[in-house]
Amino acid sequence: MTEQMFFNILLISYFVLSAVIFITLFFIVAPYGRHYQRSWGTQMSDRLGWIIMEAPSPILFAVFFVLGIKIVSLTAVAFLVLWEAHYAHRAFIYPFTRRAGASGMPVAVVLMGLLFNIGNAYLNGRYLFTLSNGYDNSWLVTPQFIIGAVLFIAGFFINHWADDSLRDLRQPGESGYKIPIGGMYRWISCPNYFGEILTWVGWAVATWSLPGLAFAVFTVANLAPRARAHHLWYRQQFADYPPQRKALVPAIW
Repeated sequence: MTEQMFFNILLISYFVLSAVIFITLFFIVAPYGRHYQRSWGTQMSDRLGWIIMEAPSPILFAVFFVLGIKIVSLTAVAFLVLWEAHYAHRAFIYPFTRRAGASGMPVAVVLMGLLFNIGNAYLNGRYLFTLSNGYDNSWLVTPQFIIGAVLFIAGFFINHWADDSLRDLRQPGESGYKIPIGGMYRWISCPNYFGEILTWVGWAVATWSLPGLAFAVFTVANLAPRARAHHLWYRQQFADYPPQRKALVPAIW
């Protein structure tokens, strides 16, 4: 089997996996965070779990950049910077800034996240820096890149603001949950997920690639059902939860 054949099979698998996960997660909520369940077997530190899951993404993507690119273009560097800005933070900063509660994380969830991130970094990094026809500097002024970069950056800041807002609801040592307020929390329960989806939709547009699209589709498939689960959880836990809020998309859903 050639690498191109392997790449194509893996890429198709990610689209199929997205459909399966989207349906499944409306019936089974991934058991971490507020939906934590010990029944999912062996547990590990929540913080360590995040690092193990996310670390392959920035590391492998950088490796594919170094090993795969023959002529360094500003476009390739821009893709590297966007990806690393998100994943270096997600893997090596976010786990130490979040107010982790007493719950752990099932090893099974960590392993699934780890496998996904390895495959996803391979699909995107290998395609952009080796298997594609290349992106020269002129790509930076195309509508695809400009629109995609704007969406990526907007989603990046929305996601970070929402995560920081959730963290600030707790004092050091607290493990309970409170109703988030302000900003996009006026309209939806999960602006952090909205921001992350916007980020990777932007990535798909900026790269104008099937691997980028596969990542965006998977992100929606994973986070949309979880946003719904969060929204229902808030309504069950807090009698005074704002009735006008939607789960993920303002005024719609």
